[in-house]
Amino acid sequence: MTAFQSRGWLVAGLLVAVSALLATGDGSAPVPVALVGVVYLAAALFLAAGALGRRSGPWLAALLVVLVLAAGAQTVVAHAPGVAGVAGWGFWLKALGLWLAAWMMVDTVANGGGWNKSSRWLDLAPPVLFGLTLLILWEWIVLGFGIPAINLLAPSAIGVALGQYADTLARDFVWTFLHEALLGWLLGSGAGFLVALVADRIPFLRRGLLPLGNVVSALPIVGIAPIMIWWFTYDWPSKTAVVIAMTFFPMLVNTVAGLAASGNLEKDLMRSYGASYWSTLTRLRLPAAMPFIFNGLKINSTLAMIGAIVAEYLDGPTIGMGFRINTQAALSQTDIVWAEIAVAMVAGSIFYGIIALVERAVTFWHPSYRRA
Repeated sequence: MTAFQSRGWLVAGLLVAVSALLATGDGSAPVPVALVGVVYLAAALFLAAGALGRRSGPWLAALLVVLVLAAGAQTVVAHAPGVAGVAGWGFWLKALGLWLAAWMMVDTVANGGGWNKSSRWLDLAPPVLFGLTLLILWEWIVLGFGIPAINLLAPSAIGVALGQYADTLARDFVWTFLHEALLGWLLGSGAGFLVALVADRIPFLRRGLLPLGNVVSALPIVGIAPIMIWWFTYDWPSKTAVVIAMTFFPMLVNTVAGLAASGNLEKDLMRSYGASYWSTLTRLRLPAAMPFIFNGLKINSTLAMIGAIVAEYLDGPTIGMGFRINTQAALSQTDIVWAEIAVAMVAGSIFYGIIALVERAVTFWHPSYRRA
């Protein structure tokens, strides 16, 4: 454990311990004794971490459980009538200490944390823990400061809206993601890949297309969407066309760069074997280009969702995520707006994650996947 980690655990423990003493004396609602006990236990473990530098897997697992319990206790306190909107020093010191402890936990887990470093499941722990930390901190800030729902909604309120509007959200998701984003992603990425193969075969076409790609990529969606609506009507084909236009050139540029990535030594070896262009392409250049191709696919996965939602937001049928965000925001229905945003965020993350998993299976040989 580094000196930074040791000091971080120590400061976190001191903050939580001091704030626990202020839990019933900060003007907030009384805190149950059991919750204070959990916070004290967390503080003791934080101090032990800073003093002893323990990094064994079981110890960190126990510390993580206690940290979750302490964060849960703090969240319960945040929802108390005497705390929401008028939280005192005890609440915010405790929040600062728990946030710092969570930061140190994520840092420790990301560096191995005493567990088996060869475990691929461990790669998911840092982003999951970091994401949960941000959600909890978001909840505390909204409730502690009493931020109005029209300005910012707490994650718990968004969760309630997800359940309340589940049917509407499901219909909007199917329309936006399957009809527009996914179809546009497939057609745009596929067309970009095929044109890249042609451009690789015809050098003057490659030199002419890449500068054009930079120009088209700089075009704003607000300028493309009305044109696509004129061409393909107001229904989903126009939104799909916007997604195709947004995803075509990133795939083209990445594929062309990937086809040029194979080394001269490997190309000379293929020529010495008398390999044809297509044999060299399929056996050497395409495999070497796979990291670039998947990079284009991952970039397009986020562009597809953005393009579909923004195109619907500008002008679209009476269904879809962009349409719902536009209309409900005008009515100040912030709960369903945030619910739509949450669905889009989760769908985009899962979409990106699936592509990343396929990339790992296809490009397992790449040096970036080698473990020390």
